[in-house]
Parts: sequence; structure tokens; C-alpha cells
Amino acid sequence: MTDTVTTSDIDLWAEDVVLAPYETYRKLRDLGPAVWLEQYQAFVVTRYRDVYDALHDHDAFASGAGVALNEQLNQKMKGSAVVSDPPYHDHVRGVMAQPLTPRALRAHKEDFQRLADDLIDRLLERGTIDVVVDFAQLFPLSVVPDLLGWPTDGRENFLAWASAGFNALGPMNERARADIPVLADMWAFMAEIAQPGRLRPGSWGADLVEAAQQGTVSKQLLPALIGDYLVPSLDTTVSALSSAMLLLGRHPDQWRAVRADHSLIPAALNEVIRYESPIRSLARVLTRDRELSGTVLPAGSRALMMYASANRDERYWTDPDDFDITRPDVNAHVGFGHGIHGCVGQGLARLEGHALLTALAKKVRTIEVGEPEYRVHNTIRAIAALPATLHAA
Repeated sequence: MTDTVTTSDIDLWAEDVVLAPYETYRKLRDLGPAVWLEQYQAFVVTRYRDVYDALHDHDAFASGAGVALNEQLNQKMKGSAVVSDPPYHDHVRGVMAQPLTPRALRAHKEDFQRLADDLIDRLLERGTIDVVVDFAQLFPLSVVPDLLGWPTDGRENFLAWASAGFNALGPMNERARADIPVLADMWAFMAEIAQPGRLRPGSWGADLVEAAQQGTVSKQLLPALIGDYLVPSLDTTVSALSSAMLLLGRHPDQWRAVRADHSLIPAALNEVIRYESPIRSLARVLTRDRELSGTVLPAGSRALMMYASANRDERYWTDPDDFDITRPDVNAHVGFGHGIHGCVGQGLARLEGHALLTALAKKVRTIEVGEPEYRVHNTIRAIAALPATLHAA
């Protein structure tokens, strides 16, 4: 590193920072457009315009060398849609995206809304609930396994697998190492489930297996591609749904606005994702020297794209620490990433979130929330438990 590069000894994965990160993000934003973290031998990019700029220059900020801060997972994920560059990325993403197009997802809208209505009715009968287990986890687990065509066995491991997959995207610290055995179990099961006939015919997973049989995608990479469907579809959605209940409960004026005007639901979900970004960050590797707002990042260096900081950047957002579902530019957040690596499953996550918020808006007058307990996790902004009482409309 040259003397002109700003360095910091801030540890983004220290427990206190993971649990309460936003002041640390502000300090890093104030230090410069890209700050070198000596402990992790990586740059961190924290300001909105720089993150957006980098995400839209996939030639310079490449994903094919890995998006994790450790080589063990980067090597294991090679060939997945996440850890790939064009032209291969465009090909494999095109195969995976077929059931996730807006037109394809519209076919599930009525079923999702019926399931969401039924869930909220059951929760209202109970009154007091744990938002994470009874709401945020339950709904994705009721729809995602069936879409993937998953057999009954293995479903009980979904949440642990998803959590481990994201934990390992950070540095290979104690938390990541503890989850390596969980990941090994997942990879072994993925290899088994990728065999023809194991997944329900016509499901998303079975279609991927068929594509491999026809040579459209590599059989060797098939387990990683099925994992691309599974892992991102759970923990991130659970995080967003948990945060939505917490934030709408804490801001009753915003909840009243949603109940009065259901057209605000998409904006409300976007503001939740901006305000409490489910994925804190993912990394890129520089293929050439590249400047960001006056700071040159050298070829070969790793740069961490800090989505959660960019979404709170006071240089871009007005009053970024205010939760405001009516802010005019709320859909500009980078909570789903951006550019060619923008989350391929964000349409599914939105469909789930919109269905649940619609059911809540129709049936729930007030949301009374307690204090959240957060998980210490390398990548996900994860609420572990949140008591709430729902009062019927």
C-alpha cells in the first residue's frame, strides 16, 4: 500500500460492531472512499456512489475470483452464479433466472397471498408470537422447498445450511470455522440431491438437473447451482421480514400509512431493506488498477462492497438514519446488490414480502414489538428473537 491510502484497524467482524454497526460505518465513510483494513488485507468501500460505481464495473471489480474474504469458500463456490464473470455468468444466470422472471413469479402470486392470509390469521389467534420463528422463518420455509422440488428429508437443515453459507462469506474467523462442518453436510447433500429423479419433476431444482443432463450447465457444478437457489432464498428473506415487523412496530405512524394505502407496501419493503440491509457486504477482486473518488485501488487487491453502509450514506440519502417509507428515492438502495450481480432471487423475496405485508395491512391494526435479540453473524443482519403482539383490525 502507498502512503496515500487511508488505513484503519477497525474490525468490522468484532462482536460489538456486528451487533451495532452503523456508527462504525459512518467512521469508515468519513475516512475516505476506500479504506484499507490491515487485519483483513482488503479495502472496504462504504459510500453509496462508490459502491454503486464499483458494482456497475464488473470488468474491474470481478466476482470470478470469489466474493468471500477467505479462499476456502471462494474455491468451493467457483462456478456458481455468484462467483463467476461474463460470459459464463450470463449463461448460467440466464438458466437460473427462468423461473424467477416477473412473468414466471406472477403465477405464484395468488398462492402466496392465500398462504400469507392464512398465516396472519393463525398468528392473530395466538396474539403474542416470536416474529423470527413464527413469521419470518415460517413463510419462506413453507414455499421455497416446494418450489425447489425438495424431498421431505433434508428440509430440517435448510436454515442451518443457509446461515452457515453466509457466515462463511466473511473472514475465516471462529464463527466461520464453526460452520464448516455444517457446510460440509450441505455440500454432501447437494451432491446427492443433484442426481436425476431426486427432485420433484417440473420444479426449479429438477429443471436445473435436466439442464445438466442436456449439457446446458456442468454436472460438476450442479450442486453449487442448486445451492445458489437455496442459500440466498432463506436467510436474507428471514432478515428482511424480521426487520419489517420490528420497524413497522416501532413506527406506528408509518404502519398507519401502509394500512391506509396498500400501494405503499413496495416502498415500505424497500425502506426496510435500505435501513437494515440483510447482507452487510460481499467482496470483489480488482482485475486492474481502478480509481474510486480519487483513491486508486490496485490490481489484485480485494475490495469489500459495504451495502449496509452505502444505504445509510448521508452523502446520498437525506436523513438516512430515519425510517421513512415515503422517501422518493427509496428504490435506489443497494440492499440486493446492483449491476449484473444484483440478486437473482429478489423478485421472489419481494413477492413473499408483499404478500405478508398485504395480509398484515388487511388484518392487523397495531403491531406491538419488544426488544430484538440479534445474532452475531459474519454477513447477515440477523435478528435471533423478537417478541411481538398483533392486534386485529
